[in-house]
Amino acid sequence: MAAAATPEAPPRAGLTIFALCLAVFIVPYGLSSAPVALPAIGRDLNAGVVPLQWVVNAYNVTAASFMMAAGSIADRIGRKRVFSFGVVLYGVSALIGALAADVLLLDVARAVAGVAAAAMMTAGVSVMANMFHGASRTKAFAFVGVTIGAGLAIGPTSSGLLVSGPGWRAIFWVQLAVAVASIVGLKLVRESRDPDAHAVDWAGTVAFTLALFCFTLGVIQGPAWGWGSAEVLGLFAGCVLLLAGFVLVERRQRSPMFDMSLFTQPRFLAVNLLATAVSFGFVGLMVLLPSYLVGAGGLSGSEAGLTMLLLTAPVLAFPLAAGRLVQAGVSMRPILSGSLVLVAAGLAWLTVVHPGIGLRALTGPLLLVGVGIGLIYGLMDGAAVSTVPPSKVGMASGMFNTIRLASEAVAVAGMVAALISLVQQRISDGLGRYTQGTDLTARSVTDDVTSGNLGSAVAEAPAASREALTDFLGQGHTHGFQLVLWGAVAICLVSAIVLYVILTDRPAAETPAGTSDRTVQEASRTSLDATVCPRVSRTQHGSAAGIRHTTSGPVGRPCQERP
Repeated sequence: MAAAATPEAPPRAGLTIFALCLAVFIVPYGLSSAPVALPAIGRDLNAGVVPLQWVVNAYNVTAASFMMAAGSIADRIGRKRVFSFGVVLYGVSALIGALAADVLLLDVARAVAGVAAAAMMTAGVSVMANMFHGASRTKAFAFVGVTIGAGLAIGPTSSGLLVSGPGWRAIFWVQLAVAVASIVGLKLVRESRDPDAHAVDWAGTVAFTLALFCFTLGVIQGPAWGWGSAEVLGLFAGCVLLLAGFVLVERRQRSPMFDMSLFTQPRFLAVNLLATAVSFGFVGLMVLLPSYLVGAGGLSGSEAGLTMLLLTAPVLAFPLAAGRLVQAGVSMRPILSGSLVLVAAGLAWLTVVHPGIGLRALTGPLLLVGVGIGLIYGLMDGAAVSTVPPSKVGMASGMFNTIRLASEAVAVAGMVAALISLVQQRISDGLGRYTQGTDLTARSVTDDVTSGNLGSAVAEAPAASREALTDFLGQGHTHGFQLVLWGAVAICLVSAIVLYVILTDRPAAETPAGTSDRTVQEASRTSLDATVCPRVSRTQHGSAAGIRHTTSGPVGRPCQERP
């Protein structure tokens, strides 16, 4: 007797998708809402620019480091269980953040939130892939993509309004409220696990986490400790040793967290280069621009948040436009490369910034960057899984998301460190003319300026020189910001060229027999594992999505997972 076909969607599918997406919304919102609040957090908690960076970096570092481990654990003990744990843990971290009276405690709360985000994203994708099939799965993952875009777009604007209203702590109260609402919807989620899942690669996870932490800390502390200091050089050396140990561990693992052979494939490297360029061209800009608008620009938190909407709003609309271009027969290669060129052009245009710049002058460059990023976000995940053989789709998606989050942490740390060094170099020689008789130093003033608290330094200066000092510091911040932007322009342009050269269509030899060109195109434009679902086997572990893949069976055919 033939087995009954698995239904494409569970009962109350709409409510289930809503409950899952509500939780997923917190992850991008948690990333994009924090930068706008940094100046207010710095003023309230009397925090310098380095601990303020960790409000953003702690989240990215832990999320990247635990992404793969969270997927492995979900396979073993239950995907709903790990997803529920992530939602509850995020709520706890949001509560701690809302009540934090010290920036270090806030940093710890953000690190915990990163762990929770890793659990929610990996287990959430796995839960959705197991509960939805065929066309219903495609629709469900489309809602996930829109949710991620909404979180990125809404975060800066809502954060600015909250900072100017009830205060920066309200950002975390909102996150707590969303987490509590998500808990209510967990009863709609069905439990599943993989009875053949391998043990968690703890050795690889620990080595990767410590290596990423050492590198990020070294980049952040470079301007303060000195780039040639024993402490910074020691951190970089430790990073290299830990990465070497990580590679050795992964090569000896029966089921490694990272399949190192994927890095021998140029097309996979090209897409990861794309993610790195996006980190510098978009994520880093989201961190630096609000502080500049508040400090040198003289805007309030709400005004800065509304201005950021020009950058983030296109992320909501243009992923759909990218998908339609691919459906019309346009190759992903020119779209992705051309989009990076748009981002580079927007960043170059943005170098017109100056103290007191108006909204009209910012509109063009921010919209251009946002459009380029929106097009990339519509295809980037699908490009990552389409550049490897079907047998490695699951692991490729997990590795790609891990590398993307890691590159975001490194990009933020590197761009802020570069800004600090450039601003300090610019203002150190002339600062004494305006601060005679005060205890102000170039280093302390630089921290205030780059964190958006220019007024703190000006208030300590003699009254007669405050106006001149404000202009001097604003010009110094502008000079450093412009040079950092030009660095991001160079990264995006070089990446666009390399991407166009390397990112080619998958050779026919890697396409399973019987797979039509249309099916391959569908797989190429699908994010994560929304429609790419080969038959389940015991050979290839895709921990980030909680699915096992093999070359048996045509790509793109809806499949049945074991509960």
